[in-house]
Amino acid sequence: MKYLIIGPGGIGGSVGGFLASANHDVSFIAHGRTLEALKDKGLKLNSDLKGPLQINNVKAYSPEEYDQQADVIFVCVKDYSLDSVIPFLKKACSRDSIIIPLLNGFGAGDRLREKVEGSIVADGCIYISAFIDSPGSIIQMGSLFRVVFGFKEGSGLDSSFLEGVKDDLTGCGINATISVSIETEIFRKFSFVSTCAACGAYYDISVGYIQQPGIYRDTFLGLCGEMKEIADKLGFRFYQDLKDMNLGILDKLSPDTTSSLQKDLKAAKQSEVDSLIFSVVRLADRLGVEALLYRMVAEKFKKTG
Repeated sequence: MKYLIIGPGGIGGSVGGFLASANHDVSFIAHGRTLEALKDKGLKLNSDLKGPLQINNVKAYSPEEYDQQADVIFVCVKDYSLDSVIPFLKKACSRDSIIIPLLNGFGAGDRLREKVEGSIVADGCIYISAFIDSPGSIIQMGSLFRVVFGFKEGSGLDSSFLEGVKDDLTGCGINATISVSIETEIFRKFSFVSTCAACGAYYDISVGYIQQPGIYRDTFLGLCGEMKEIADKLGFRFYQDLKDMNLGILDKLSPDTTSSLQKDLKAAKQSEVDSLIFSVVRLADRLGVEALLYRMVAEKFKKTG
């Protein structure tokens, strides 16, 4: 299968790098210095799971240069950039292409189905700690690298279409799962990314501080509790308590981990503060959830958004 990665940052670079390391046909869509680095030096991936990887002869293109159609397209941009890749997706998709968004926010699949008509859009989420070290260089930290994807319930699409993707991901060292309840899975993941980013950014701390008993961990658990109230209102049901699930993920991360939201806020760059924090407050307002801790965090960053 021909894979296309839109956005070779921490997520896209790791997924594409692992696939390419197993000799799959992978292309990357990039811009600026990242595009130049991929063309000139290839992709460098320092992985706690696989060790140092150097992918040479990388197929890297600008959106204007790419003139093919891919079988599987992983959309790995930030939530605020999703709309900007819609025109390119319409060009890069055939009727049989499968689009799988791997974003931190909630609802990306619905947005793509609405705007890229006639395409096959799955929903997906990813659990990973990875970031750009420099253009064309990715660091993947810890033992957690899990991709969950599937077709929305009621779509009428056969999930067996996704088995080949799962096999390819699993074969290159990624823990891949096809879910029949993908919306619940995405909200579960969103609940972790949002709470971890909100706590880390509010106190300006790494994950290691939240992994220890004390005020930081208590705040994280309080944010998880507010997410559970929202999930209950939306009708999502989990096989395990949401706090326990999120603690299980948190405690697998490298203690040095910080969220991309923190990194972007520190660098005064555009960030996902709206999709990860403010959107939760809007959901709470709509559903009648008090969410005092989320409102506290949002108050600190409202000028940033």
